[in-house]
Amino acid sequence: MAKENLCDKCTGLCCRYFALPIETPEDEQDYEDIKWYLCHEGITVFVEDGDWYISIKSKCKYLTDDSRCAIYDKRPKICRTYTTKVCDFIEGEYDYELYFTDDKQMEEYIRSKFDNNMDPIPELKRKKGKK
Repeated sequence: MAKENLCDKCTGLCCRYFALPIETPEDEQDYEDIKWYLCHEGITVFVEDGDWYISIKSKCKYLTDDSRCAIYDKRPKICRTYTTKVCDFIEGEYDYELYFTDDKQMEEYIRSKFDNNMDPIPELKRKKGKK
């Protein structure tokens, strides 16, 4: 019996966004900068294993209509080293420490972090993010 190939079911999820590490915010101005990122469409910010990331929804220009790579033989190194062990197609959700989808969430987080009279916002902690 042939082993199931995830690529046969692929919809190019990993080719529709990229995430980059950002500096861990240290003061209120750093958090305000992240709030500004979140004012833009297609942007989310998350914390995973204590590290902060910005995720940008942007489809690769080489992703074909049938979710294949048009430059497969010349694709960038990051694409060549990507494995199905960490494939976005694997069902389930990411378990982020923090997950922000818009500037309003960050504004509430800033208030909770810098106003000693407020409790941290529980709905932002341990947020499950869709793949």
